[in-house]
Amino acid sequence: MDRIDLFRIFTRVVECSSFTRAAATLGMPRSSVSAAVIELEDRLGARLLHRTTRQVSPTQDGTAFYERCLGLIADVEETEGLFRHAASKPSGRLKIDVPGRIGRLIVIPSLPAFLEQYPEINVELGVTDRAVNLIEDSVDCVLRVGELADSGLIARSIGQLPLINVASPSYLERHGRPITPDDLGDHWAVNYASPSTGRVEEWEWLEKGVLMARPMRSRVTANSAEAYIACCLAGLGLIQIPAYDVRPQLEAGELVEVMPGYRAEPMAMTILYPTRQHLSRRLHVFADWLEGLLRDAVG
Repeated sequence: MDRIDLFRIFTRVVECSSFTRAAATLGMPRSSVSAAVIELEDRLGARLLHRTTRQVSPTQDGTAFYERCLGLIADVEETEGLFRHAASKPSGRLKIDVPGRIGRLIVIPSLPAFLEQYPEINVELGVTDRAVNLIEDSVDCVLRVGELADSGLIARSIGQLPLINVASPSYLERHGRPITPDDLGDHWAVNYASPSTGRVEEWEWLEKGVLMARPMRSRVTANSAEAYIACCLAGLGLIQIPAYDVRPQLEAGELVEVMPGYRAEPMAMTILYPTRQHLSRRLHVFADWLEGLLRDAVG
């Protein structure tokens, strides 16, 4: 087997922590994947993986070799694509995943224009707020909003998502309008609980460049953006929400921004993709398109 193919198989096993899952994503028999790793270890004269019945993990030598493999694979793919990319249009399947409301409100309405520009690309679109595993689910890229865990994936920052404070006119009629954070003790909020961890977010704001936070009184907690906004529209309390998320309601007067000088810190928007896809041309054109789309839509 070609050395680069051995390197690709080895890196996939490390990323999946399993021969079986690596074989599934590569479309190969498990026995062929195992044999490829054994062949690679024999060529190198070093043990690269710890093998147990439950998991596969790299040895110290394996970890060092994995990092070298990533660079070598990227160099080979870049060299192979020098002339092919110049003569061909981006083509093939793209499997992507984006957060729910960004997908429904921004990406999907604009997707026809992308597909018209790149007619040889087919998109398999996941719209979900769960954290997908790019390697195990064979996803080419995901859009993440907020703080990232250290995942070892390739990360491309594409801007920030501004947050604003809003309330319904009916709520403000009953409780008055908060002017500064000192007024929040007299107000109610709709709490938001993370759908993945259940953690209830505190009310946050930036004051002279310092991030401040405090818990809020609340009678209702929501764990989805749709429910969160609906509760605010019903007059159940103040919320902090991405500005693009409630733009129609603001324009219609159904919601009103409050405390504009005390907004929460903007949330980072990041595209993540596996190292193995680093030089995919269709992935690059999609990432460029998504970055431009979101900068225009959420600014």
